[in-house]
Amino acid sequence: MGNKINKAPMSVYLAKLAALAFRRPWQTLAAWGLLVLVVSGLLMTQPRHISSGITLRDTPSQQTLDRITHELPQADGAQGYLVFTASDGTRVDTPAREEAIARALEQVNASGLVIDRETAIAKQRDAVESKIRGKVEAKVADSLRPKLTLMSDDLHAHGEMLQGLGNPAAGQILALAERSAKLSRSQPSWMIIGASQLVEELEVLKSQGASIGMGGPALVPQKLQDPRVQVNRAVSVASEPVLAELDTLLLGRDPSARPLRVGQAQFRTVAVSRDGTVAAMSIQLGDRLSDLPADVVDDLLGISRDEVAQQGLTVAATSTLRASEPPLGGRELVGLAIAAMVLWLTLGSIVAAGLPLLTAMTGVFLGVGAAFGLSAHYDMTSSTPALALMIGLAVGLDYALFIIHKYRSLLAKGQLPSESVVEAVGTSGSAVLFAGTTVVIALLGLLTLQIGFITVMALTAATTVVLAVLLSITAIPALLGLSQSRVRPSQIKRSGKKAHWVASGWTRVLSRRPLLIVGAIATCLGLLAIPASDIRLGMPAGDVAPNASEARITYDAMATGFGAGSNGPLAVVARRADGKAMGQAELLQTQAHLYRISDVASVKLVGANESRSMAIFQVIPDAGPTDPTTQRLVKHLRQETVTDLEPLEVTGQSALNIDLTEVLAAAIPTYLVVIVGLSLLVLLLVFRSVFLPIAATSGFLLTIVGTMGLMSLVFSDARFTWVVGLDRPGPILSFLPIMASGILYGLAMDYQVFLGTSMREAHVRGVGARQAVVDGFSHSSRVVFAAAVIMVSVFGGFVLTDDTMIRQFGFALSVGILIDAFLIRMTLMPALLLVVGEVAWWLPRWLDELLPKLDLEGTQLRQDE
Repeated sequence: MGNKINKAPMSVYLAKLAALAFRRPWQTLAAWGLLVLVVSGLLMTQPRHISSGITLRDTPSQQTLDRITHELPQADGAQGYLVFTASDGTRVDTPAREEAIARALEQVNASGLVIDRETAIAKQRDAVESKIRGKVEAKVADSLRPKLTLMSDDLHAHGEMLQGLGNPAAGQILALAERSAKLSRSQPSWMIIGASQLVEELEVLKSQGASIGMGGPALVPQKLQDPRVQVNRAVSVASEPVLAELDTLLLGRDPSARPLRVGQAQFRTVAVSRDGTVAAMSIQLGDRLSDLPADVVDDLLGISRDEVAQQGLTVAATSTLRASEPPLGGRELVGLAIAAMVLWLTLGSIVAAGLPLLTAMTGVFLGVGAAFGLSAHYDMTSSTPALALMIGLAVGLDYALFIIHKYRSLLAKGQLPSESVVEAVGTSGSAVLFAGTTVVIALLGLLTLQIGFITVMALTAATTVVLAVLLSITAIPALLGLSQSRVRPSQIKRSGKKAHWVASGWTRVLSRRPLLIVGAIATCLGLLAIPASDIRLGMPAGDVAPNASEARITYDAMATGFGAGSNGPLAVVARRADGKAMGQAELLQTQAHLYRISDVASVKLVGANESRSMAIFQVIPDAGPTDPTTQRLVKHLRQETVTDLEPLEVTGQSALNIDLTEVLAAAIPTYLVVIVGLSLLVLLLVFRSVFLPIAATSGFLLTIVGTMGLMSLVFSDARFTWVVGLDRPGPILSFLPIMASGILYGLAMDYQVFLGTSMREAHVRGVGARQAVVDGFSHSSRVVFAAAVIMVSVFGGFVLTDDTMIRQFGFALSVGILIDAFLIRMTLMPALLLVVGEVAWWLPRWLDELLPKLDLEGTQLRQDE
């Protein structure tokens, strides 16, 4: 190329790499093709595993859950409800419909797909009756024993008398006498059964007495009545209050529901709402959803529908019984289509526009595909691939666009394709590498939270960014080497002149009233930030799911029939401080204690360990799972003291979500401090300026508070939820602020680096500070504008999805880019630089000598030999 290359700068190594890829395009593309084949092989041969829950190490709810599953392994199985409603909105508690639901319950329990809790409850009741029966039998046996002894003596004497008379009944009487004597020495249960049979046989002998001519009743003495009747009567009387207390324990003190009744039978695992419009069948699977066949719940629904459909009933499963699936429905392609149009308009060639699309989609296929292919080895939530796809597409398109735009600009100046590729990758590629590195560092910073699913999410997203960078600096030069004849510099000149005119006009607008513009933007973003002060974090529940979705239908039905809290039950663990067993009376006392706590709607016993030193109560809050009242209730329960018990422990999905929210909310300030520090350091290295890093970082903070304010307004204020297609307000995803901050930081640095390096390049060449802002902005604003529109389009496409989590991420990132790219980087920052002039580029000489020279402008790359 005839250029002098000094040692060390990053741009030199990237230029060499680009030259190699340009000269050997097929070998470069073959290497990427091999990776595609490897990932394809993983997808075809390895199972895909989407985790149905989250794990939060060192949080109270997770520690409690781990202890429960250690003592009661079956408690680890997925739990939820099959919800029955009438398709015409009428009652479900008619006799015919209740019979149909009962048949459905029997078929579901007989399927072998669930733990038969109805049978378990029946066995528990039988055990209570058996225990009472044992006590009653022992008491009856004590009174029966002397009677049997006396009867044995009387029968023996009577038998001998009959034997002397030659009566044929003598043998039977003597045999009964011997049996009576043996029964008097037997165990209580055998004594009562035997005595009952003895009474029956004596009655038969009495009836036969007249036929043998010996005067019926006088034949045998009557000293005993049937003891079994006495036992059954006593057991019934004694069992009734005990079983009633057991029902109170197992069914709870819940006026909003009753057990399903068919005739005299009660089915205690099916609750019927007080108004009779909803029935909920409690279901517990044998394992986690992610470890079960995918169609288990559909099979249960099919079994139930077969029984209830003819009665006009519909059945659906609550979200806790549904395995998570990647929330991608095809609507995201709208954003991708807009991005493709922007690429075509920016680059002026279908082929040139297709190259970023090709490399971006290759990158997300490799990153997301590898995540799926290896998912059996870690817990990956359903949001992970969607988020990685979102970020990978956006940065992949932008990074490739920056390099291709630079390449075409150099061609327009008359450089050869081989020279243009080397310089484009050496300059724009350096900025791409640096920008991508900042995104990756910001994402990897999330690993410090030590939250498993966030770690996987961050690593997957970071991998797609790394792949986007590598594809941009290797595959793009190779593809340009194959398609160089398709580039038309003449079009670039025409469009470039127009873009230069627009950019120059914008900088003239900024230069007229720069302080006014700075003040206006700061004021607007400050006003946008006001709703952020009331931001409500949490995990969105079924109440904000799409209207016709199963999650929304079951959530609304459960809330209507049994109260909002039924959608977020808490598991409260009570343990004896001395490790002794808890009797039924103590369990009832504990239940009553919990029930008296404010904001509690119902309490029922759902399990105990083998020693009964630990009991698990299901506590239904008055409010829904995302309501602040429920959060306060969890704290209250953990602080509650009960006599003779260890401090209460609380877990369950709602408690896990509350703990997650608290952990992340506490981590946000620290993470922002790290991000701000990193931003200052990165920009100091890139721009070798004191003022610019401070100004750019302050702009980033304005972006974050403005974005969070809009998020709170649109998702949590009922007046504005229509903007994102929701009909109800809800909380902001608890891990969104911290993840969005990291992602937006990295993307904000992208635009700042590309705009700032162009300005610095002009200033380094000797142009005055204010004119350098104009020249640099005119040179790079068009591609930054296009890149920002592409990102907003890609992220905005995900707002159209049905999944609330991904919709929130799409909105946050698209709005964040809108604010940062157009208000901060392309308006506020140029205005500030125009105000301060040369101060913008001041750096103490000692610091300038201390900092390593990155040469993102490619100065050494263009030096003559």
